[in-house]
Amino acid sequence: MGHYTGPKARINRRLGGVIYENRGAIKGYDRRATPPGMHNRPRRPSNYGAALMEKQKIKHYYGLGERQLRRYFETAKHMKGNTGEQLMILCERRLDNVVRRAGMALTRPQARQGIVHGHFLVNGAKVDKPSYQLRPGDVVSVRNREKLQILYRSILGENGSQIAAFVSQDPETLSASFDSIPTAEDVSLPVDVNMVVEFMSR
Repeated sequence: MGHYTGPKARINRRLGGVIYENRGAIKGYDRRATPPGMHNRPRRPSNYGAALMEKQKIKHYYGLGERQLRRYFETAKHMKGNTGEQLMILCERRLDNVVRRAGMALTRPQARQGIVHGHFLVNGAKVDKPSYQLRPGDVVSVRNREKLQILYRSILGENGSQIAAFVSQDPETLSASFDSIPTAEDVSLPVDVNMVVEFMSR
């Protein structure tokens, strides 16, 4: 699940939103927003089906496997505050998500690939785990390699206005600072997380 390589526009259509952000998937969803398959008839999903779809949104959006999402859920249950909000905040604190929200990648899969290939440093040290949880004050930067600097400078040029409130970007040094823990308002995925919590609590 963390390495879904199938048709991304199909997932966007099935889940009814822009879950995968690459141009082809967005274009395919804009062209035909109905679920994939022939002769689709609008059907209202059961409560179970609707909750399952909300959970699938989180898994596809953040690139999580079932076990990884379960681990986050168990961690969120033992944190103070609303379990659903804490679950989403844990997802937002992932290194691959922060790289994306800082405008240093066009999509989360692209951010994940760059991290795995060792393109990014956290506080000056190489981190190659996309699931790395950032803490306030952490600084994410691109390694000082000429080709990488050129690549990510061009990505920042495309992505300049899409910066999350909890990060600050420095285009000159190709770095981003994780300023604060995200809040529920900072979550960019439109999802009914309460349905997900009920579903996973069964």
